[in-house]
Amino acid sequence: MLKTRVITAVVLLAILLAILAIDSFPVFAGAATVFFGAAMWEGYRLFGNKRPVFGAAIWTAAFAFLAFRGMFQQSVLLYGLCALIWALRLTPSLKFGLPPLHGMGNRLLTAIYGVAILGCFGAILVLFQRSPAYLVSAMAIVWIADIGAYFAGKAFGKRKLAPSISPGKSWEGAVGGWLAVLAAASATIFFPLFRDTFAAQVQARFGWIVFLGVMTLLVAASVVGDLFESQLKRRIGMKDSSKLLPGHGGVLDRVDALIPTLPLAVLFGFWN
Repeated sequence: MLKTRVITAVVLLAILLAILAIDSFPVFAGAATVFFGAAMWEGYRLFGNKRPVFGAAIWTAAFAFLAFRGMFQQSVLLYGLCALIWALRLTPSLKFGLPPLHGMGNRLLTAIYGVAILGCFGAILVLFQRSPAYLVSAMAIVWIADIGAYFAGKAFGKRKLAPSISPGKSWEGAVGGWLAVLAAASATIFFPLFRDTFAAQVQARFGWIVFLGVMTLLVAASVVGDLFESQLKRRIGMKDSSKLLPGHGGVLDRVDALIPTLPLAVLFGFWN
């Protein structure tokens, strides 16, 4: 299992680095469209939809149209809508639960989560057009939070964060991930090499207080995104969103924490 996981990670990393090295928007948008389609297919499955391929195909066609027409770059309202979706509907579900699988509430929530996924992948394109390094630096906030939470949770975890949704997560782990992000993001500010990264740009534009607030918000959003997908999987009885990525599960399993986070990163980029 570990060997399979490592091989998949190496292959995905090689593909990502190759696409970033090409630095071509059409190539990158094409790859993003493929992964978006896979994520939507998995999303429909998590919501118990009987025709996930059909639903995913419609969303993917819409995404491709918006991407290759350059419409995501001007869609500040989309990213604001995503922030509201998470604040007003998806985050509260962690406390109040999800609607039954078969009913209008579930169908409505399917569409709402679809918009959230659309906003995430649209944000990926926007951040890439700023620069590949800028995109990776924004995504790295989520990755560092996840790694920090894992090791802090292993070492100090006692208080369960959401025992009914994800028993393995702890408050100590979440705090550890937050501190890891603050340390790593703060370090980038003092090196000219990283001056065009997301964290360094936020600090340069808004100062230290807003910088700390933004990093905290993004870490919290990443935790919520992870927990929401875990809640979907637990409701329908799936361990992974799919088996598309051997050893890692599905695309949603890899991007769940990015879904609420990247639209927020774009909003701060729009805020000049």
